[in-house]
Amino acid sequence: MSDLNKLGLAEARDALRKGDVTSVELTESCLKAIDDADALNAFVHKTPEIALERAKAADERIKGGDAPSMCGLPIGIKDLFCTKGVPSQAASKILDGFKPEYESTVSQQLADAGAVMLGKLNMDEFAMGSSNETSVYGNAVSPWRRGNDDAQLTPGGSSGGSASAVAADLCLAATGTDTGGSIRQPAAFVGITGIKPTYGRCSRWGIVAFASSLDQAGPMTKNVRDAAIMLETMCGHDTKDSTSAELAVPNFEAMLTGDIKGKKIGIPKEYRMDGMPAEIEKLWSEGAEMLKAAGAEIVDISLPHTKYALPAYYVIAPAEASSNLARYDGVRYGRRAQLAQGDGITEMYEKTRAEGFGHEVQRRVMVGTYVLSAGFYDAYYNRARRVRTLIKKDFEDVFAAGVDAILTPATPSAAFGLGEMTEADPVQMYLNDVFTVTVNLAGLPGISVPAGLDKQGLPLGLQLIGRPWEEGDLLNTAYALENAAGFVAKPGKWW
Repeated sequence: MSDLNKLGLAEARDALRKGDVTSVELTESCLKAIDDADALNAFVHKTPEIALERAKAADERIKGGDAPSMCGLPIGIKDLFCTKGVPSQAASKILDGFKPEYESTVSQQLADAGAVMLGKLNMDEFAMGSSNETSVYGNAVSPWRRGNDDAQLTPGGSSGGSASAVAADLCLAATGTDTGGSIRQPAAFVGITGIKPTYGRCSRWGIVAFASSLDQAGPMTKNVRDAAIMLETMCGHDTKDSTSAELAVPNFEAMLTGDIKGKKIGIPKEYRMDGMPAEIEKLWSEGAEMLKAAGAEIVDISLPHTKYALPAYYVIAPAEASSNLARYDGVRYGRRAQLAQGDGITEMYEKTRAEGFGHEVQRRVMVGTYVLSAGFYDAYYNRARRVRTLIKKDFEDVFAAGVDAILTPATPSAAFGLGEMTEADPVQMYLNDVFTVTVNLAGLPGISVPAGLDKQGLPLGLQLIGRPWEEGDLLNTAYALENAAGFVAKPGKWW
């Protein structure tokens, strides 16, 4: 078998079980693809020695006949996950040289299941961004191009390296994290599947924190079946994370029947934004028709507080970030600025943070500190928290009325060019999250499924939002949508 790196998780798992291929062969195929793809800047810390060592161990385990589904499958790990002895920088200068002495719970669970870590993936600094342009490693680049245009496109953010690597077949799948859309938006931009599970489904322990009440890890994969396989391994209760839910993890793959007869799918009228491209509007209507043809009932619903979601998110997330990022002070780990004679501790903090944090992180820390300050706490932060409760209640009311899932666009546009949304107006960049942030504010599961191409040949995704803790049902609805959409487009290789 050639081009082993082009396999999905399920195909590769089945080939491993049959003995048609070994994990070492799969891993070597991916390592070669990674070495040939430096132009994408997706992998920022390569770990070939660890990969081959784990692949050999996985082959032995498969021979023994007790291997779980993820055993022997080569994946990439987002740089936000702490990995023992391997640089874990969250794409920030301030964590330069940081090699943790511990492993994040999610990456440990994947390793315990026999998954093979190929290396660490590029991302926006501290997961703050929608285009992977805030990374200390430089921009991650999408493997897609517009028609015959050579302009480099964003793979989305913050999990841009993960998206680019999976779409370009550098790995079979990758981990991502999603605080306001950072799995679903990049997945939509590069034509892959990305699921953000219910808040609390995956442990956050050992994942560098951005906004603790919103962050959630999830898989980025080549299709829905692969997402189900990888998600099951990533989920589970963890006593080290107080927000982790003590719930049994079902066999998500076994729930993929494709049968959605009688399911009620809601179409929220508030997501019909002014200025939405006609192509997105058309794809959304086609998606609803596909689900209807598969036996689902399509109903119009209202989520009245949607218009307040972005402002609420951009108060809550920076507030939590400013609190979480206070630990980066140059004292205990990471980078410390060079100090002048007579500099005290205050100067050390100031110089270290000025050097170590990029502009977007500085902007959000300052916004967060402002909304938490005396005199503004009630006006901004507490008000945003109350709005969040109303947004959550909108969803609860819809689900209580019998709706099983909600269909929306995943992004307001296809991927844009790197540098096209400049720093001049950060709000333009923030608008990328318009369809995704509500899901994080309400703690719900959401999945992006590739469903079509725009007129320039770029992928467009549709988002399905599910009931809390019902990822299996959500994945099954996504599976039906995936089957109906029949999306198989791949980027032409230019790198």
